[in-house]
Amino acid sequence: MSAVANPATVDECLRVGAGFSQGDLNWIADLFSPLDARLAAFHADTTALYISVKDREAPGQKVTLESTIGGREKIVTTSSEGDLHAAIMDVRDDLKRRLNDARNKHEPRHNRHLRDVPQPDLSAEELA
Repeated sequence: MSAVANPATVDECLRVGAGFSQGDLNWIADLFSPLDARLAAFHADTTALYISVKDREAPGQKVTLESTIGGREKIVTTSSEGDLHAAIMDVRDDLKRRLNDARNKHEPRHNRHLRDVPQPDLSAEELA
């Protein structure tokens, strides 16, 4: 993989929306810092993370993380955990899992030759 000139980081790309204040941004960014390693493969100008919460600290609160990474299709992860900290960690982990799944899906399969099973040669005599 080639190095990206302006790699994406959580600090650069994370924005808070409804239910959060700018004061919440720092501690949420700290919780999201493990994503930096995965985001570094993408350009910062094509990566955006937007987190919001509906009905904060109320029964039935819902945390939503909308992510556009590398200009690809938007990834939306949600959590209905009752504890705000747990809900934020849940959406973070779900995004990380989806990024890993997408990477593995597009990664070359270096062990394909191990799965190829040679087909026996059937001559005309064996078929008759």
